[in-house]
Amino acid sequence: MKSKKLKIIPLGGLGEFGMNCLALRWEDDIIVIDAGLMFPESELLGVDIVVPDISYLIENKQHVRAIILTHGHEDHIGGLPWILNELKVPVYATEFTLAFVEGKLEEHEMLDETELIEITPKEKFTIGPFTVEPIRVTHSLVDCVALAVETPVGVVIHTGDFKIDLSPLDDKPFDLHTFAEYGKRGVLALLQDSTNVERHGYTPSESSVRPRLDELFSQTRKKLFFSCFSSSIYRIRIAVDLARAHSRKVAVIGRSMMESTEIAQDLGYIDVPPGLIINPGQLRDFPPEQLMILISGTQGEPMSALSRAALDNHKHARIEPGDTVVLSSRIIPGNEKSIFRVIDHLNRREANVVYDDGSHGLIHVSGHGSQEEMRLLINLIRPKFFIPVHGDYRYLRRHAQIAMETGAVEHAIVIEDGDVLELDQDDARKHDKVTAGRILIDSGSSIDVVEDLVIRDRRILSEDGIVLAVLAINKRTGKVERPPEVIMRGFGGVDVTDQAREVILRTLEGLSSEQKSDYGMVNEKVRVELKRLIQKVTGRRPMIMPVILEI
Repeated sequence: MKSKKLKIIPLGGLGEFGMNCLALRWEDDIIVIDAGLMFPESELLGVDIVVPDISYLIENKQHVRAIILTHGHEDHIGGLPWILNELKVPVYATEFTLAFVEGKLEEHEMLDETELIEITPKEKFTIGPFTVEPIRVTHSLVDCVALAVETPVGVVIHTGDFKIDLSPLDDKPFDLHTFAEYGKRGVLALLQDSTNVERHGYTPSESSVRPRLDELFSQTRKKLFFSCFSSSIYRIRIAVDLARAHSRKVAVIGRSMMESTEIAQDLGYIDVPPGLIINPGQLRDFPPEQLMILISGTQGEPMSALSRAALDNHKHARIEPGDTVVLSSRIIPGNEKSIFRVIDHLNRREANVVYDDGSHGLIHVSGHGSQEEMRLLINLIRPKFFIPVHGDYRYLRRHAQIAMETGAVEHAIVIEDGDVLELDQDDARKHDKVTAGRILIDSGSSIDVVEDLVIRDRRILSEDGIVLAVLAINKRTGKVERPPEVIMRGFGGVDVTDQAREVILRTLEGLSSEQKSDYGMVNEKVRVELKRLIQKVTGRRPMIMPVILEI
């Protein structure tokens, strides 16, 4: 018998940060909200990204009608190529989100075979038994929406990522009115973003960073390097506006930063007068006090533009004594070591480094609402059932407690990935579990799904072998103390040991002594060059493990 109940089935993002993906099912119709990824922890060697296990959707692929996206951050859209490889369904999203999606699908050669449908806030559309109304919300990215989904048993509202900003830079404020209207009519369930549940009060408006950034522009006498998340369109807009106000030309460096800036210009989110943006190759044509460089790499990624510039290893971005580097972003937990390593290198260049240390005014604000914004929205909507989404379990549980404390919620229910929550007008309870988890992806060769890390490592070792490159480097001088040792196992027939030694030596010769002291940089450079050589000569992709010995 068919249950005649609505099913809410999270497949990612409930119990971890990132990888957001949730299914709504009524009878034989399923819609999917978001299709995100997460980046692997350092111990997941050889894994590039992590996407949700969608076994449940694949088993029910004949019932999946569409994927609807709330906004364009990687933790909400990054898993699309892998999910669409299994499910040929249309994708619904706002104009700006679709622009990001198009680039991603084009890169994976999937754009022509995917139906993309643009949605607009306050314009309803119907998919099977679901009628969906996108509602404008504000976040650190532009063109973001919550989703109000009318189902046969009542309205379900999914907030997506949000904060309540009533004075955003694009003059498209958070739509409190529509949420209040739904609250008056009655809402069965509210699924609300839990990301900032441990923060008290309200999250400041994006415009609150402008005074401190304006001050930094005024104080800077030489070049100003500005780094933020490439998707932080509001922050990029503030930086570009300030550059214009302070008579500085703008050069954009870094692939992701260039792509985001171009999309934002094309869609009218950033107004750039002719002549303001210059090619990076023109930087030498202007005095330093007339330059601002928008540069990617705010999280200290080893091969990012900012990391290479910090090591004086970038073709165009040269950081000199007296230059100012602004890191206008939060430090993502787990990235502290990489970020502070880059800050150390910037200080060696005698640059003035400004990052969000909690003093001297704001240079970064969160894109997620704090506790008071959560309470405000809950009190407006007054749902019968409350389900926290996005975050580790302790965040979800704390969020459920806050919801109940408002007195506006009858029941708060904490669910995790794989749980099946069944609802009707009177009741909501966890009924079952479906397969959920993580799929590890090596994106180096098309779409290579790693079903299990141990199995993957065994397969690589058995089929393609292992390469150990042992380097002895003097930590104080950066000098290579002895010829590198190269140990290869599992190749058979083809001996590329001598060529590998030459590649390692050539790679090390191309690095400065300071770069050699940055073992993260050395490790990655050696690994990439050896991978290129071995794949070219043997056609294999072995596990490559550089080992750096401090002398």
